[in-house]
Amino acid sequence: MANATWTRRHVLSLADFSLGEYDTVLQTAASFQEVLSTRTKKVPVLQGLVVANLFFEPSTRTRSSFELSAKRLSADTLNFAPGTSSLSKGETILDTAKTYLAMGADLMVIRHREAGVPQAIATEMDKLGVRVGVLNAGDGQHEHPSQALLDLFTLCCLVNPEYPRLKLLSDKKIAIIGDILHSRVARSNIWSLTASGAEVHLAGPPTLVPKLFAEYGSGCRSRDIKAGKNLITSFPVKASIPKPKSEIPNRKLFIHWDLESALIDADFVMTLRLQKERMSTHLLPSWREYHQRYGITRTRLKLCKPGVKVLHPGPVNRGVEISSELMDDPQFSLISQQVTSGVAVRMALLYLMGSGKPELKNGE
Repeated sequence: MANATWTRRHVLSLADFSLGEYDTVLQTAASFQEVLSTRTKKVPVLQGLVVANLFFEPSTRTRSSFELSAKRLSADTLNFAPGTSSLSKGETILDTAKTYLAMGADLMVIRHREAGVPQAIATEMDKLGVRVGVLNAGDGQHEHPSQALLDLFTLCCLVNPEYPRLKLLSDKKIAIIGDILHSRVARSNIWSLTASGAEVHLAGPPTLVPKLFAEYGSGCRSRDIKAGKNLITSFPVKASIPKPKSEIPNRKLFIHWDLESALIDADFVMTLRLQKERMSTHLLPSWREYHQRYGITRTRLKLCKPGVKVLHPGPVNRGVEISSELMDDPQFSLISQQVTSGVAVRMALLYLMGSGKPELKNGE
């Protein structure tokens, strides 16, 4: 890969990420993964900068990962807790962000249950003319960029741990199973994995995998995929779906309403967490029935390629999205590796946004 100059102030979505930006993140994360393997596990590259973690929605993995990442880079951290904040006294979200700006925040990591909040804060920072970077740590049913990037890093490192790069996943078959409709993780993974040239197959009940998701496959090569008795094709993008980078014209994305067709010859399988409220809205009959039809087990993995690996963004409902024994089986499960990858990838994002300098390997 040629040298890439990082010019992105905010990371709000992967829909407009370029191929060079993906590889810059991957290779910078690989450098920081080496740092994390040393005894000190810390570098002074963001010393003096302040990272504000503004999590308006509960989180364990993502929040802890970002806080640790900032500390590994020697940045100072400010952590926001909505339950004890002035939001309960009527303060607006933008006023909260401005308060942290006044305290010297250089980077803001935003998580909110409503889509668009990180974008609104980023827009406000730009209007104020301040050089504050905003990183989307998950907003509603929109996107979760850092989760998709750590998933991408996990997969690329599995193929080539010494030199992870986007093209390593070209022509790999990756199945994403579960509640695609409500998943911000799925949306971000669709952008990143199709950008790599991988063939991405979405599978789940029709109520949770509506046909509109095929619209993300703008520019897909003409191809039909059988899903039980249904024949579903990718079709052109509409205005309701964000327009991807023009340099990534051939995104391969397909939908299945039966699990088996999605799993056949898959190289990787990613399952998504189900939420209890989906049953109360009649989108699912029961967790038990879901597992019987769409749960990932060792038996079902026999449809995949030998050496298939399984991912899950967590937290996992054991015995629902994935069998408990499979989750704990290191022969198949990459779930622990995903958590580990998260620190290196988030270090890379904070570093690039805080310094604008890519940290590449192999003299690239």
